[in-house]
Amino acid sequence: MTEPTFVIVGASLAGAKAAETLREEGFTGRIVLLGDDHRRPYERPPLSKDLLLGKTEAGVPYVHEAGWYAEHDVDLRVGTRVTHVDRERKTVRTAAGEEIGYHRLLLATGSRPRDLPVPGVELGNVLTLRTLDDSDRLAEILTDGARLTIVGSGWIGLEIAAAARGRGVAVTVVTPESAPLQHVLGDELAAVFGSLHRKHGVDFRYRTHVAELRGDGDVTQVVLDDGTVLDTDYVLIAVGAEPNVELAEQAGLAVDGGVLVDAQHRTSDADVFAAGDIANIDHPLLGHRVRVEHWANALQSGPAAARAMLDRGTPWDHLPYFFTDQYELGMEYAGWVPPGVPAELVVRGSLDALEAVVFWTVEGRVAAGMNINVWEVTDQIQDLVRAGLAGQRIDLARLADAAVELPELLK
Repeated sequence: MTEPTFVIVGASLAGAKAAETLREEGFTGRIVLLGDDHRRPYERPPLSKDLLLGKTEAGVPYVHEAGWYAEHDVDLRVGTRVTHVDRERKTVRTAAGEEIGYHRLLLATGSRPRDLPVPGVELGNVLTLRTLDDSDRLAEILTDGARLTIVGSGWIGLEIAAAARGRGVAVTVVTPESAPLQHVLGDELAAVFGSLHRKHGVDFRYRTHVAELRGDGDVTQVVLDDGTVLDTDYVLIAVGAEPNVELAEQAGLAVDGGVLVDAQHRTSDADVFAAGDIANIDHPLLGHRVRVEHWANALQSGPAAARAMLDRGTPWDHLPYFFTDQYELGMEYAGWVPPGVPAELVVRGSLDALEAVVFWTVEGRVAAGMNINVWEVTDQIQDLVRAGLAGQRIDLARLADAAVELPELLK
């Protein structure tokens, strides 16, 4: 009997961890891992953190050593773009015209930076950050005395702002919001991040949009919609990301804000799975569909999808999690507040001192938590979130009291 072939499209963290899990679970069939990046799979968080800061001791964040793929009989093909999926014939076709048959297929095609539709965006030195090459380019040009304009005040924009200020770069952030991360964290915590960046010399232009980029070859000016003209050497567009769902759409899979998958990462085709940034999962724990673009989701969903491909899957129960490091602030966040649901903020510790644990509560139940420069409490925060999802209410006064140990709140 011919051994089955499992094809993974997306040589990403999710794709690489899926291949690793297939072998760990004893799969002996053929694994083909296809990626359009010219490098083997790597992790992305260091691209806007350690690598951009020039901390070369961290090294390139490859998922596996170079020899791992051959040693584990994984047919890794970098620089290979898949353009077509034929679900009836169970084949994928590459841009070079090669057809590869599959028994089961995993899509882990990730996301890409969202475009900024303004005149001049095609000028030189207008940059985005997604790949290791992008990070290398930024690390090369962000030198003392350079002027950088960042369009967008989300996580990537702020992390790059922090790294750039650490390298002596003059940074201006243009955002339609009235504070950074306002739509994500709310007014009180957005003010904390805004104050932190201003303290380190970042110039914010709030409640404004970019109308035009100007320059002769390379960008030299950013024109705002209020008529302000900013002189600049570089522009970084960081206005969010969008999932690479075109291949799934071409294949006729169900897509809505991402590739629709069940609790085991199976798409509308029983032999096709999706993981990582593109997967819009029917989350049994949250009781809602969610699509998460952060590192932990890729790390965990690739293996989960791999087990499901082997018919050994279990319902997805991981909580959304992400982290950031900016200047002297380190933060972890776990949980999920349903869209449009009002949440009460509970703070234990001091936001002014940047040492606190913050909780979002809904009707007395913990929905999410963020630890700021308070470590080794993530598991405890997640326990509180899981208890909240199960319906347990918490005494909010005790929740705010740092003298009460977090595990005591569940007793």
